[in-house]
Amino acid sequence: MQAVEITRPGGPEELQLTERPIPRPGPGEILIKVAASGVNRPDVFQRMGRYPPPAGASDLPGLEVAGTIVEGDFSGDNSFNLKLGDQVCALLAGGGYAEYVAAPLGQCLPVPKGLSLVEAAALPETFFTVWSNVFDRGQLGRGEGGAHENLLVQGGSSGIGVAAIQMAHALGHEVFATAGSDSKCRACEALGARAINYKTEDFVERVQSFTGGRGVDVILDMVAGDYVVRELDALAEGGRLVAIATLGGSAATLDMGKLMRRRLTVTGSTLRPRPVAFKSAIARRLHEVVWPLIEAGKVRPVIHEVFPAAEAAKAHALMESGDHIGKLVLRW
Repeated sequence: MQAVEITRPGGPEELQLTERPIPRPGPGEILIKVAASGVNRPDVFQRMGRYPPPAGASDLPGLEVAGTIVEGDFSGDNSFNLKLGDQVCALLAGGGYAEYVAAPLGQCLPVPKGLSLVEAAALPETFFTVWSNVFDRGQLGRGEGGAHENLLVQGGSSGIGVAAIQMAHALGHEVFATAGSDSKCRACEALGARAINYKTEDFVERVQSFTGGRGVDVILDMVAGDYVVRELDALAEGGRLVAIATLGGSAATLDMGKLMRRRLTVTGSTLRPRPVAFKSAIARRLHEVVWPLIEAGKVRPVIHEVFPAAEAAKAHALMESGDHIGKLVLRW
């Protein structure tokens, strides 16, 4: 099969088309003939040598694909009654930049009705991440603020951001989002958020203004660093800050007195190394809650550009430039 490999740590040019043996699915796994592969920020970090794959995972980048089941073991966790020939999208620990991939059955979901395989390839990594962090760890809608809690998304025009805005908005929550240009702010607004241009506005002041001084219940943070101190000021009483990336640095200073007085929670997670059972549980919740929203047109994948798989380097260069809104996808 053809695949895109990282020849050595470095820039986008280190992504090269190569040939690899077709992987063999193990117990509880299926083999997918890949139509499209999603491109995500962790792929860029892996290419740079900053995010090695977990033990046992493929060295090829790629955390999500969509395609057709051509082989597999269906005797295990088959919550969606998948079978040979079905079109699926799958969350992976690696190996997605390839024409074939083996994936745990529990991490595969049927393609939502009305979506193409290219569109479906843009779903798993971001949707699993948002559900796990906003709704499970962040407990949006289940905290002190009750069912109508609100959310602030840092980086609203990113792949994660557009998924978080849409999912929270579709489930009835008020959403605020930061972005780095007026055009990106307009894109966030079109998806259901009240947008803040972080280059020209102070997000803490804007959040406090939007909420009448109450603050937000949950913040989804991809920045960390010196943002954390300001984010605590933007939280409501009992609010939760959930970190999923450290684009602004991994070190932060916390005022523990403020944390205690205002009953704040600071948490975070990484999804890639978690066990199959954990990811399979998220898949079931997505299928139950979010897939109907996609099929009803209330949530949709936002794809900025689709590249031929051989041009993966161009996709990575665009992602690093930040000049995109939503997802980038490779087509096989």
